[in-house]
Amino acid sequence: MPGENLSRDEAHERAALLSVDGYEVFLDLRSAIGESDQEPRTFRSVTTLRFRSAEPGATSFADLIAPSVTAVSLNGKDLDPSEVFDGTRITLEDLAAENELVVDAQCAYSRTGEGMHRFVDPEDGEVYLYTQYEPADSRRVFANFEQPDLKAPFRFEVQAPEGWTAWSNGAGELVDGVWKFAETKPISTYITAVVAGPYHYVTDSYSRTFDDGTTLDIPLGAMCRKGLAKHFDADDVFLVTKQGLDFFHDNFDYPYPFGKYDQAFVPEYNLGAMENPGCVTFREEYIFRGKVTQASYERRANVILHEMAHMWFGDLVTMRWWDDLWLKESFADFMGSFSMVEATRFTNGWITFANNRKAWAYRADQLPSTHPVTADIRDLEDAKLNFDGITYAKGASVLKQLVAYVGRDAFLDGARRYFKRHAYGNTRLGDLLSVLEETSGRDMASWSQSWLQTAGVNSLTPQVILNAEGRITELSVVQEAAESHPELRPHRVAVGLYRRTPEGELSRYARAELDVDGPRTIVSELAGEEAPDLVLVNDDDLTYCKIRFDENSLATLRTHLGDITDPLARALCWSALWNLTRDGLMPARDFIGLVLRFAGRESDIGVLQMLHTWADSALTFYAAPEWREEGGRALAEGALRELRIAEPGSQNQLTWARFFAAVASSEADLQLLQGLLAGTAKIDGLDVDQELRWSFLGPLAAHGLADEGVLAAELARDDTASGKRHQVRCLAARPSEAVKAQAWASVVESDSLSNALVGATISGFAQSSQRELTAPYAPRYFAAIERVWADRSIQIGMDVVKGLFPHLQDDQGTLDAADLWLASHESAAPALRRLVLEARDDLARSLRAQACDAAAAS
Repeated sequence: MPGENLSRDEAHERAALLSVDGYEVFLDLRSAIGESDQEPRTFRSVTTLRFRSAEPGATSFADLIAPSVTAVSLNGKDLDPSEVFDGTRITLEDLAAENELVVDAQCAYSRTGEGMHRFVDPEDGEVYLYTQYEPADSRRVFANFEQPDLKAPFRFEVQAPEGWTAWSNGAGELVDGVWKFAETKPISTYITAVVAGPYHYVTDSYSRTFDDGTTLDIPLGAMCRKGLAKHFDADDVFLVTKQGLDFFHDNFDYPYPFGKYDQAFVPEYNLGAMENPGCVTFREEYIFRGKVTQASYERRANVILHEMAHMWFGDLVTMRWWDDLWLKESFADFMGSFSMVEATRFTNGWITFANNRKAWAYRADQLPSTHPVTADIRDLEDAKLNFDGITYAKGASVLKQLVAYVGRDAFLDGARRYFKRHAYGNTRLGDLLSVLEETSGRDMASWSQSWLQTAGVNSLTPQVILNAEGRITELSVVQEAAESHPELRPHRVAVGLYRRTPEGELSRYARAELDVDGPRTIVSELAGEEAPDLVLVNDDDLTYCKIRFDENSLATLRTHLGDITDPLARALCWSALWNLTRDGLMPARDFIGLVLRFAGRESDIGVLQMLHTWADSALTFYAAPEWREEGGRALAEGALRELRIAEPGSQNQLTWARFFAAVASSEADLQLLQGLLAGTAKIDGLDVDQELRWSFLGPLAAHGLADEGVLAAELARDDTASGKRHQVRCLAARPSEAVKAQAWASVVESDSLSNALVGATISGFAQSSQRELTAPYAPRYFAAIERVWADRSIQIGMDVVKGLFPHLQDDQGTLDAADLWLASHESAAPALRRLVLEARDDLARSLRAQACDAAAAS
């Protein structure tokens, strides 16, 4: 039988044949603790699955990935596991109209964050468990039909070690040593969940009285490892949670349907979070061990609200197959920002969306693997790779434009009808479009064809003609598309005109909102206005496009970018300039110069942090090699200057301190970092807490100034799970052939490291100051990746293939090597080829940008 990579055709065939009435799952997790010489360590999983078949006598299969199966029975008949179980599937022959399948298996604990992840806390030896399934890893924990459109109620029972608490989707109670959980509503397998261990657990409650007088009470819970309890600001988590529940009840007109609402912050988590109804899981890095900026709190709030939106978009109503993944992810990404801006203290969330989330989308939409928002997902490997910037951020951007197109009221009314019409069911694109047509009166088919069913990003450029009096005779917007994706789309945009005031500010004095369609659109409303210093197409960020500038506007930005008074407009200009740099239309040294000149005046801390990331990337990947040393020196000098003048104790000071550490390379800069660590140097107001200490140790290790002994001493000071990850990263960063060989072997040749330590090792391995040291690994990479992909889990395979691609060997030889691998591995797994093709495209982009930067010096 086929392996674990379930295809769309197989899923459709099975969904046509079967319907599921319910699951009862018993998990014995007592084996999680204590010594074990078993490899892999396993737990007992017993599943009772009741389902119907539309064709009695037909054959189908259930999904299970497990080291062994003890017993299988179908309709009371015992089956020989060696005959019906092949390691990934259980063959089910001669089905009756009504069936009961019972599977008793030994399933494996995971070290990769897929399935039942087991974590041992190095701080106190405690063991923590949690599950993570999307898109298809619940079959690593219990036997099931692993596809989103075979929904069913679930009833879980968990036997855990004494003293532990267990959680699942439904409310639980401990009965005779077994945790028994209330039956769920019909949900998909991938959003079931179990969390178990000695977690620190905090409770609260939410109550809502509706217009009809009924009251909804939702028990709230939040948990983390005991070692993080002292850092856990559960009050703020609950505050945002209650604000979100208020917002969604105000706007969705469908009461939260899943009973309780637990939120678990768990270790070694691969994702940001997962929307398991009633038991949402988050990466524990959202619990802050040291001082962070407001951008970190905003990001956490956005993720909390994103996952909460999924309770309706994704959990209550679920896509039929992964083709329509966007039906949940795009909506949750959009609603996360929408609700955050309207219901919480983070009222500038659309700035972050424009500057951060859209950058992710723009990059993904220009890769050779770009795809329509509604993608063609042939199988589960395709699905795993499509949790990307298109499905999330571009889809959310398109929805933001849709709200401008049809109006907020029509959009939300459509959502309300969608929930009521399809509750506990599965949908496709047409189901959503039909309700939006009903509520808006607009033709959604043509809009969908342009925005959801074609790929690529358009660029919009203003063209301005002035008369002799210095007024606008004609202002037009030119729309262009890449040759590979030539679709021109209808855009709802605002065009803003800006000019300098006598006080030196750059402020908007005129605005027109219109529909841009076709290659050229006249903005008639702005004719007769005084000549602008800056024309900003897509002002207010209504549509999804790359903003370009006319020559006069670009010249204004070079000298007055920091004078723009509106923070969203300023963020949009920064984003546009970064796109010009990535596209090889602005030299990297010019972008870095703008950051050095204007970043210190940036008022939005999230934008400032993004500028630091972009400036570092510009230096590492897009600057001409012969200018890198000079550019790095300028960035470090500028960062240190801003660090010294920042308000003591402010979040700006902390942000500049981190950036200074990231770009420090001179002897004096590194000595300052050493002094700040030792306490012999001081910058007023800068608290060098444990997280900042590790930020300083990273560059010191990479430059050979923090050896194994120094890092061991730091780990002794911070002997925690976080400290271990930081230490592993710093160890791999040291400039030694032996260190690189050991790091490479630990990731590529061995599978002993957990997912978190694989990521930390990869992060430390490639340092921009060590290009020559890691050059020998470029050919080794291409020789190893097909084997790694075949032997490791898809998550670890993705981490290795993406993380170890030789991006820093940025020359034609590496590009040729990537092309040769692709040409000689046409039959390799499509998902693997996609990752290599994307990395190859990033490298080609780097070389084009470097050529642009080099030309600027001549």
